[in-house]
Amino acid sequence: MKTLGLCIATGLSLSACASGMNGGTTTGNQNNIVTQYPVEAAMINIYTKARSQKLEAIVGNQTASADIKVTPKGNLLFNNKPVQAAEVNTLNKVNNQVTDQSVAINYFTVNPLVFYGFTDSLGKYSLSNQTTTIPKMAAVGSSSKLITEDVYTDSSLQQKIGTYTQDWSLTRDSNNTAWFCIETSANLLVANDPNGTSSECYKINAKGDILDSKVTINQPATNGVKSITFISP
Repeated sequence: MKTLGLCIATGLSLSACASGMNGGTTTGNQNNIVTQYPVEAAMINIYTKARSQKLEAIVGNQTASADIKVTPKGNLLFNNKPVQAAEVNTLNKVNNQVTDQSVAINYFTVNPLVFYGFTDSLGKYSLSNQTTTIPKMAAVGSSSKLITEDVYTDSSLQQKIGTYTQDWSLTRDSNNTAWFCIETSANLLVANDPNGTSSECYKINAKGDILDSKVTINQPATNGVKSITFISP
């Protein structure tokens, strides 16, 4: 599964770069506290439905931004399987000047939601092994392994250039919202991945609607790890 492509190396002195469901509730003295959230519905809203968002980060005295658009592509074949697809188009800017654009297509099926891989505009081709079932509902504080993904230079699968794991977690934000996060590991094929790790987090309500988002990139630096968080402006 292709996560958001926030390439922010240029000029920043960094290394290279669903349907509504009712949440379970517990009644408090004055407020209803949502204790469970629809994880599968949230992931469908994030990765398979049409949406647009903008994220920004301040790095030194410069502003890095990403305009992200998800567009469903309908029914396709991927790795000889009938699947559905959605395009993720990410336009990266520094101080409002375009520095990079990435276009990727995620391939998946629904009922249940299963991810199979992605292709991108550079020719990369990935195959995903979804290691656990995505739950319909999950309690606040839950987390789980999601997929292991092998990335190749192209569809011939002759040259593997990356292996990554992705996990999800669900943490409380307020009585009726939670942060749903997808954590992507560093490249397991290299001893020290200059791109580091990333975390995509989405604020969701009891129906799995996306209310807000943020992306944190953790990259190795001379004094440990440098973290940059992109948030809604």
